[in-house]
Formats: sequence, C-alpha cells, structure tokens
Amino acid sequence: MTLTERVLEVKQFLHKTPIFQDILDEQLQALAHIAIPQTYQKGETLFWEGDSGTGFFIVKSGIIKVFKVANGGKEQILHIFGAEEHFAEVPAFDGGNFPASAAALENSEVVFIPRTAFLMVLQQHPTLAIAMLGTFARHLRRLAHLVDTLSFQEVPERLTKYLLMLSDRQGNADIVELDLPKGQLAALLGTIPETLSRAFYKLSQSGMIEMNGTKIKLSPQLRQH
Repeated sequence: MTLTERVLEVKQFLHKTPIFQDILDEQLQALAHIAIPQTYQKGETLFWEGDSGTGFFIVKSGIIKVFKVANGGKEQILHIFGAEEHFAEVPAFDGGNFPASAAALENSEVVFIPRTAFLMVLQQHPTLAIAMLGTFARHLRRLAHLVDTLSFQEVPERLTKYLLMLSDRQGNADIVELDLPKGQLAALLGTIPETLSRAFYKLSQSGMIEMNGTKIKLSPQLRQH
C-alpha cells in the first residue's frame, strides 16, 4: 500500500467515527496524514498507567479495555472500547501521563494520533477543538455514572443493567451473548468472579434470566428493572 493509499484509507475511517464525522474534508486530510495505524494481539498492552501520554487512540477493529490495578492486584475496568470509539485524549492535551492502562481483549487494530502533531493540526484548524470538548464531556458523564454504579448499586443490579445494555446494543434482543469472559466482566462490574457467579445464579433462580453458556435469555420482568 502506498502512502497516498494509506492516508486515504485512514481518512475514510476517521470520517466514520463519531468524533470526526462532522469535520471538514481538509481537517480530515490533515488528521489522516499524522495518524499511525497500529495492531495489537489479544492480551497485549497499549500503555501502562503512568506512561508518558504521547497521544490518543481510535479503535478500528477489536476491543480495548481501559483499566486500573490496585496495590493488591485487583483490576477495575473503567471502560470497554469497540470499533470507532476513542480513548486517552486527556494526556494528548495536558501532556501528563496516562491515568490508567489499556490492553487488547482480542486482536485489535487502532489508529494512533500523536500528541505533538495533533496539537499542530489544532493550531491550524481550531474548530477541531470543539469536537474534542464534546469528547471530554461524554467521558466525564461516563465516569460519573461508573462512580454512581459502584457506590450505590449491588452486584445483581449492576449485572442487570449490563445485560440490558447488551440487549440494547444487540438490537433490543431477548437473547444476548456475553461479549466478555466472566473474569473481565467481573472486573468491569467492580467485583470478583465468585460474586459475579452468585449474581448470575440469583437472577437465574428468580426467573429473571435463563443461561445457556454465554447466551442469556432475558425475561420481561428483567426489562422492568
């Protein structure tokens, strides 16, 4: 693939992403020229908490988790990012270190936007900053929701909301398929696998769900919660 073909491919991808889909063609072109496609194998780390924040990422394919690890080794997943979603923008602006770690949950492709080059593009196209402000606002809302969930909801309630979110994402399906291994799902919901298994059992015994491996049938009663 020639450089021109690579830039065009990246430009077409960026145009599909929510963060950049409404910007001008010349702005997309400028971003495509500085973007760096990268690939990561399942389990590979993109960066660790405390590493220098050299830029931000947009997922092209695959799944990336952003997480923190406590001193005792317990992992808390802050968010799961899929195709066309973006993360790690704050260090790209303030020049600080990454406040959390990121790793691939499956073989993944990302587009890396290096900080120094991106700031130069912003100086040439200041209206791009408005799109980034919207990004920061969405991430703040997401973190506020996470704090609320972990502070005030028991694990079965967190699991219920996650299953309903999966249903919505999968076309309001009555049968959903878990998109994470149970160990990773436990970390996302702020618990441990044993407690998560008890929450699944509780919902199953109450008739809220029916489990068949990774496929889960949701009852009408669950949707009323």
